[in-house]
Amino acid sequence: MTGFGARLAAAVDARGALCVGIDPHPGLLDAWGLPRDAEGLERFALTCVEALAGEIAVLKPQSAFFEAHGSRGVAVLERVIAEAGAAGALVLVDAKRGDIGSTMAAYAQAYLADGSPLAGDAVTLSPYLGFGSLEPALATAEATGRGVFVLALTSNPEGAQVQRARADGRSVAQAVVDAAAARNAGAVPMGSVGLVVGATLAETGVDLNALNGPILAPGVGAQGAGPADLARLFGAGRHVLPTSSRDVLRHGPDAAAVRAAALRLRDEVAATV
Repeated sequence: MTGFGARLAAAVDARGALCVGIDPHPGLLDAWGLPRDAEGLERFALTCVEALAGEIAVLKPQSAFFEAHGSRGVAVLERVIAEAGAAGALVLVDAKRGDIGSTMAAYAQAYLADGSPLAGDAVTLSPYLGFGSLEPALATAEATGRGVFVLALTSNPEGAQVQRARADGRSVAQAVVDAAAARNAGAVPMGSVGLVVGATLAETGVDLNALNGPILAPGVGAQGAGPADLARLFGAGRHVLPTSSRDVLRHGPDAAAVRAAALRLRDEVAATV
């Protein structure tokens, strides 16, 4: 079984370093001329899969926008995960789950266990009940060859209150980085415990040198970050996966236009980083 870190590295080598979010935001449904219901959600999401799954390395469906439509929306998410994977893209389910004990174990079964229709190739997690609370998910991901991306430094202003707070001589974010690095130690070409670090930050303020894992960098495009910010924040030699959603999806509903926008951004990233 090949671990997620190795599969991600291979996907980036073959398709370039870009993750595109599938975010069926009500405003985007409106812009595409689609109804704000489960039918509109399905048409939007499957058009994204058609446009992107054959050429983009990673697709990131945002679970909340699917859950908002109840069981029909979750069924669409399951279909997106299955069809995007069948077309060759890696699927990162953006669910940001974080809890303790048996509840965290249940989330791990839902998003990381073999046979679950909600399990893609990786899931986003929140460590702010303590990094150790993620152990059921980390163990399940390791056992099934999947990956996780743990929130470390987010771009929202409120995040700094927790993430940049200091304890025992280091920031909370640095503690998250260090815990992820410990899980990734010795993995080749990289480990399967990634971090989420916003591309719109002025600076990271953490030492990422020992991470040996992927960095998901949201905020490229509509949120204001560009390819040059990736080089500024992360330098060279790290496994950075920029992610964009609205800046690509606003080109719909034409699948070819969405694909072209994603490929342009991918090429801009490759030329800059």
